[in-house]
Amino acid sequence: MNLNATLIVQIVVFLALWWFTARFVWPPITKALDERSRRIAEGLAAADKARSDLVAAERRVEEELKTARAGAAEVRGTAEKQASGLIEQARQEASAIIAAARKSAEDEAELAAQRAREELREQVAQLAVAGAARILRKEVDAARHAELLANLKNELR
Repeated sequence: MNLNATLIVQIVVFLALWWFTARFVWPPITKALDERSRRIAEGLAAADKARSDLVAAERRVEEELKTARAGAAEVRGTAEKQASGLIEQARQEASAIIAAARKSAEDEAELAAQRAREELREQVAQLAVAGAARILRKEVDAARHAELLANLKNELR
């Protein structure tokens, strides 16, 4: 065997292997590597976008919480004002009811006192007539008796 022939055959086999690898093996490997690089880049971009979306969502949540807290404080303040107003209104109504009840009781007491005075006057008049009849030892007729009672009532007033 000749060294030159062996070297030429090795060069030819090397070139054939190189051509076969460059033509059939290397393009799918390159394509797979490029695809993998593209997917990794897309994943990193999606992760960055998700991170920025998360930060924006956290900001929106904080703003919504602040708004909700402010709204709750406003509602609480309004409710407290309404409660105070209702309590004051209830106090005023209670005072009015108490005043009306007191006035009614005073009117009833005045009416009862007036009735008692009338009954007392009538009893006094009857006693006076009875006393006068005993003193005179004679009975006064009914018409005269009624007239005396009316006069006595008028005098007692």
